[in-house]
Amino acid sequence: MADPTYFYTGWLLDPGQRDALLARFPPRYARAVAHHVTLKFGDRMAEAPGEVAAEIVGEADDGAGVQAMVVRIDGAAARPDGGTFHITWSLGPGREAKESNDVVAANGWVAFETPVPVRLLPKP
Repeated sequence: MADPTYFYTGWLLDPGQRDALLARFPPRYARAVAHHVTLKFGDRMAEAPGEVAAEIVGEADDGAGVQAMVVRIDGAAARPDGGTFHITWSLGPGREAKESNDVVAANGWVAFETPVPVRLLPKP
């Protein structure tokens, strides 16, 4: 099976920040993901996005194996497709990163009192 991360346009979480962010926001489920923010899925020909100002502003968790951090990019948490910018943070057994979209949409998210700046790198 092809690597599913190949089929999206977006930003990668700066590897230099990942460990500190995972320490600040401990994963609730067995598999820590904390990898990227999707701008658009399924378009291999989409142009890579540029640099952005980003901050983690909240969290969504369905209590059953999907935890995601909501991200504000250039002042907005809403994606152009109507979804919400987020980073799949951790997953329980049998759960997949793509489920984060549904969890955020169905359950909403809890805003943090203080946003946390995060460096995102345009995905090549």
